[in-house]
Amino acid sequence: MTEGVSSGPEPADPAPAIATSGLAMRFRSGQVAVDHIDLAVPPGSVYGFLGPNGSGKTTTIRMLLGLVYPTGGSFELLGTPMRAGLDSVLPRVGALVEGPAFYPFLSGRENLARCDAADRTADPLSARDRIDHALEQVGLLAAAGKRYRAYSLGMKQRLGIAAALLRPRDLMILDEPTNGLDPQGTREIRSLIKQIAASGTTVFVSSHLLSEVDQICSHVGVMSLGKLVFQGALADLRGRGEPRIAVRTAKPGLASNELARLGLADIVSDDGRVTARLGASAPEFINAELVHAGVPVAGLETIRPSLEDLFVELTGEGFDVNG
Repeated sequence: MTEGVSSGPEPADPAPAIATSGLAMRFRSGQVAVDHIDLAVPPGSVYGFLGPNGSGKTTTIRMLLGLVYPTGGSFELLGTPMRAGLDSVLPRVGALVEGPAFYPFLSGRENLARCDAADRTADPLSARDRIDHALEQVGLLAAAGKRYRAYSLGMKQRLGIAAALLRPRDLMILDEPTNGLDPQGTREIRSLIKQIAASGTTVFVSSHLLSEVDQICSHVGVMSLGKLVFQGALADLRGRGEPRIAVRTAKPGLASNELARLGLADIVSDDGRVTARLGASAPEFINAELVHAGVPVAGLETIRPSLEDLFVELTGEGFDVNG
């Protein structure tokens, strides 16, 4: 009799790069900035922390980095409970919060040298190699000797990210990294975030720009008035909206009546185009029924809500769609 050979227990799922439980911040004035949120940031993801200005994003980031203490809840970074593990974990975390701050009269290289010297865990003998590598990663090696005050806004942001990359990082936390940048600077920062993520680093990036999240993020968390109103893969968010059917026809009145007869709801007719909530009906069935009823169908398509529509539905507020 042959007995089965056990292969041992299944490997556990890796711990989230960021995990919070009931994380909250209430100011002395009584204002609740962050209202008991439960974040779960998958390792290796680019997680977009999205919400209108004033929704609690920066306050959350400041709590995660130990800059302010939460008034409720708990959190872990890279599988380690905070606050006790801050000293051991923060060297593995790079961050750019509320824009970089450097000496304007020093060069980019000189500013990074001062940042590096402030890190008591860094080996001073390898400082130059680390600084050159960080400058190369963000595309500033050729401008390393240029004074900071002569940098463009995009270059200043990249230098701030270079400071966060002076040591190998398992997690990068970036607060509105493209804020105020022109289109070229925005593209540069997005490309840099993709490069950082490609190296295996988890990137947690806050933003109020839909285009930014749409182009670089694999997962999203949506904040509104201090609450986390959605969290999950970006694809899951896209699939959240209810599809509609749109019919182009020379007889919109007849089409509207037929869609109503078929049980479709929220029918809107406008200039030869009739739309309705599709529900469980198949588009090909709707098309066949319209033709059978004498509706001249010039075009038919299934449409889903845009990201902008979904975010407005979640938060009740508008978002910037450009970046």
